[in-house]
Amino acid sequence: MQATQTIPAASAPLQFPKAQPAVQTVTQAELVELIEHENLLSQLKEKVSELESGIKSRLEGGAAVQPGVHIASLKGNLRRNVAWKDVVLRLAEKLGYEPEAYVSNVLVHTKPTRTISLEVH
Repeated sequence: MQATQTIPAASAPLQFPKAQPAVQTVTQAELVELIEHENLLSQLKEKVSELESGIKSRLEGGAAVQPGVHIASLKGNLRRNVAWKDVVLRLAEKLGYEPEAYVSNVLVHTKPTRTISLEVH
């Protein structure tokens, strides 16, 4: 008779170390390319700003836009800065005023800030 040998079952499957992916070196060429593109982007942003400023000032001066596919116009916007609202509410309560009415009164008497932006389509 042959004796049988039993191997105890493993409580967890065998795990082998995972191979680490090779880390690629950051090349000087990549760094140069990044710097060159950042410089180009900066120059382009400056050029766009100059063009927008020139067109905007001419339109504000009453210049017409040449007929064609693209349209340029000025868009005006008035706004009031209301970041102070919580402070005014607390102040109104301390002074014995009705807070919402006091805030409304302050807002009505606040001069709006005018902004003008250029829109090109």
